[in-house]
Amino acid sequence: MREVFQAELKQVGEELVEIATLVHKALTEARQAFLEADLETAQEVIAGDARIDFMQNELDERSIDILALQSPVASDLRMIVGALRMSSSLERMGDLARHLAQDARRRYPEPVLPQQLEETFRRMFDLDLQIIQGVIQILETRDMSVADDIYTQKGEVNALHQEVFNALGSDSWDSPVSTAVDVTLSARYLERIGDHGVSVARKVAYLVTGEWTPSATMDRPTGHGHISAN
Repeated sequence: MREVFQAELKQVGEELVEIATLVHKALTEARQAFLEADLETAQEVIAGDARIDFMQNELDERSIDILALQSPVASDLRMIVGALRMSSSLERMGDLARHLAQDARRRYPEPVLPQQLEETFRRMFDLDLQIIQGVIQILETRDMSVADDIYTQKGEVNALHQEVFNALGSDSWDSPVSTAVDVTLSARYLERIGDHGVSVARKVAYLVTGEWTPSATMDRPTGHGHISAN
């Protein structure tokens, strides 16, 4: 019975990695759609999000079955409860990648961004992709040094998010209100992807150490109203 239980725990871990890998693919393609006004790729990201949702539901059902049938305790219980929370974070990251692809589709054939912000968003996308790659690595290896890299990268995302707000409020901003709204929301989506990556890293740290350590890297930029993106 114990061997069956351990096999079930192992499968939960493998499914988390698989979902995270799909999220990395979704954001890679969303980056292409968003920065290059690529309608076909945007459609692929939007359609592909259903696969991430399905896998999250499957993992959650499996985890709940384990809780009901195996009554895990201590580290095993932390693993199952953590998996439920991590799968939710990963699913939200997939949703946010879909939102970015939907922005690209809605604005097509025009780009979402004015030229002055293209490099800032390119860097935000690249940092978020590094964060997700770190999430995959930490789920596979439990190497907590990777978590430190994720926290550092999230700090850089926060700084770029602030740069976007600075640009919106600058005298040189001359794009229409509709563009300002799209830019604001898109930057928020990228900032939230990083937040969810940090959340997964912190939960893995809790699984490894049994200690919960809040991270200051999830603080929001100051001086601006809250925009909900989940």
